[in-house]
Amino acid sequence: MKKITLELLSELEKFDSATIQNAGVLIKGFTKSNSDYTNPDLSRMVKKNSCVVGLAITSTWTPISSEVIHTSNKYNFYDTINDETLPTIAVLKDVDSQIKRGAIIGDGMAYMMKSLGAVGAIVDGNARDIEGVKKANLDLWATGRVPGHGPFEMIEYNITLNVCDLLIKPGDILVCDDDGVTNVDPLLVKDTIKACYEVREKESKMHKYFQQKNFSKKTWEKWKLNN
Repeated sequence: MKKITLELLSELEKFDSATIQNAGVLIKGFTKSNSDYTNPDLSRMVKKNSCVVGLAITSTWTPISSEVIHTSNKYNFYDTINDETLPTIAVLKDVDSQIKRGAIIGDGMAYMMKSLGAVGAIVDGNARDIEGVKKANLDLWATGRVPGHGPFEMIEYNITLNVCDLLIKPGDILVCDDDGVTNVDPLLVKDTIKACYEVREKESKMHKYFQQKNFSKKTWEKWKLNN
């Protein structure tokens, strides 16, 4: 696998998730709907940065019942964040029998994740303590909000998850902003960056074309003819 560097991740941050997704289409063509972006169930709860890019660190949790036997110590999940030298995105999914009834992230967890190297968290489930998460300076996406939880356990970590219709594997590069989350194949980072500049240039030309002061029916017909 090609080496992922902080410089490459920082370069991706110059773009938005829509541009990244368009660049992916240029490179790979259209793919299955669960392979390149999240569905509208995911909402941005905390915005500290316009665009957040990091490597996925995945986990599953039960915030209400103790029916699911947990297989790992929750600190193994935090250790994985701490062990990564590049910025990370913590990915949490509610797998409780009473799914999405309790919160699986709050301000305490946000402070821990941020201090260990996470730049954001994606939660397929509920969040709470949003004002506290803001103070922790952790960008946050979640599918809902509630004020509490019950017996709280981490079940698994470092596994492939389906999060809001996006398949996320440990180590995936995630690009997150107001539109949601898209991903970048670690093998195609440099190609994606190059394609992003191509997308941006093409869109810039289109925007300028339609911003002409003397835009007319003739101008519109010319556009249709050339595009």
